[in-house]
Amino acid sequence: MSLKVYNSYTRQKEVFESITPGHVGMYVCGPTVSGESHLGHARPYITFDVLYRYLTHLGNKVRYVRNITDAGHFEEEGREAEDKISKKAILEKLEPMELVTKYTNLYHWAMKQFNTVDPSIEPTATGHIVEQINMIEKIISEGYAYEVNGSVYFDVKKYAANYDYGKLSGRVIDDLLETTRELDGQEEKRDRADFALWKHAAPEHIMRWKSPWGEGFPGWHIECSAMATKYLGAAFDIHGGGMDLQFPHHESEIAQSTICNHQNPVRYWMHNNMITINGRKMGKSYNNVIKLTELFSGDHPLLSQAFHPMTVRFFILQSHYRSTLDFSNDALAASEKAFKRLWEAYEILQKLVPADSNDDVIDKELDAKIVKWVAEFKEFMDDDISTPKILANMFEMAPIINSMKDGLIPSDSISAATLLQMKDQFKIYLEDIMGLQSVSVSNNEAFKAVMQLLVDIRKEAKTKKDFATSDKIRNQLAEAGILLKDEKGGEMSWSVE
Repeated sequence: MSLKVYNSYTRQKEVFESITPGHVGMYVCGPTVSGESHLGHARPYITFDVLYRYLTHLGNKVRYVRNITDAGHFEEEGREAEDKISKKAILEKLEPMELVTKYTNLYHWAMKQFNTVDPSIEPTATGHIVEQINMIEKIISEGYAYEVNGSVYFDVKKYAANYDYGKLSGRVIDDLLETTRELDGQEEKRDRADFALWKHAAPEHIMRWKSPWGEGFPGWHIECSAMATKYLGAAFDIHGGGMDLQFPHHESEIAQSTICNHQNPVRYWMHNNMITINGRKMGKSYNNVIKLTELFSGDHPLLSQAFHPMTVRFFILQSHYRSTLDFSNDALAASEKAFKRLWEAYEILQKLVPADSNDDVIDKELDAKIVKWVAEFKEFMDDDISTPKILANMFEMAPIINSMKDGLIPSDSISAATLLQMKDQFKIYLEDIMGLQSVSVSNNEAFKAVMQLLVDIRKEAKTKKDFATSDKIRNQLAEAGILLKDEKGGEMSWSVE
């Protein structure tokens, strides 16, 4: 069976065939580093990490490009056109690139906790201003963009008259006109549906670059078209991202790249669905945005405890990437228990030793079931990355593994070949492809680093005679089952109860 993926552009599953056999080009929209990454950001990066791992497992050489948006990204659909980076830099009293570095580092740290593989290339918007300007100049020369007062806009209506605009998102031009909100500077545009490729920088605007149209900064959409073209070519295999990016971002990318490169830029558009919080969309207005640091520490009103990154990764992979995933404290707590149960069975499996057996003692029905369940791992993965079905099969085998350990099922009930295949495929799919790891705190380097940080903070608090903070750290760790002990000479040690 060949790998099939759901193509958002054609709205159907298709057999995956890369443009160059054995080589795959994949672009995934990365974060806007104007603030901390939150729970909603975790899903696309885990989803496409699994896809990246699986394409590599199938023998492909994958060039995985995931950008960092560190400039521009002004709100096309918001009350006014504003640069998120510049606005946040003013609020935090930081230089824009200082703020960008702070949140980029925090984002990379979070991705390490989730055990995601680094992309092949991680380009930044600020590092590709020249490429973006060149692309805008080409779009103007092709007659699909125009300059007004130092800003440049894409002519959507002209494009829609000649190309299939709206196919990805399912929107038609009349709908766009009706739903476009009143924006500042709207009178500059020839049409309300047009979007900005370059925005003139007002005197107070911090991040600005010279261009043929005066000083300004790039639009959100043009950066991805420019970087994808530079590193993956005029046409490439996969473009991924969250479903919320279909419009206007990805629709605009298609239009820009098609005009510049005279061909459809992407073979397969893949989108993960959204995460909801207790049945509601995640958003600042609902006060339910959970930052990843809050998720890992438990420091949020919606959380009763801290959750390990592997629990979160497992929770996300329990649902198909195209289905809505409803988050709740109870759902994560249930996932924590389920993952612990599965991982314990996996560790037992790796210690089981194949027994010498003959056909007379092998339980042929059980043996056949296990062979079928294991063989379905690849079948499910090839069916649009169906990780929940793989995990369901693993849970079918978990009680059998436990029974073999306890002697309730004789070790020679299944053939040595079946047991070896079981051990091999569990490791490949659980660890190598789904990227899951043990949550054992004694072996977790990230946990040790966090504990060292808490120890250092407590030492500093005691030095300053801030005993309230010192006691709070010790008491809350004790509640979490971690014993912090004061040693001679001001040193501290800790142990898990």
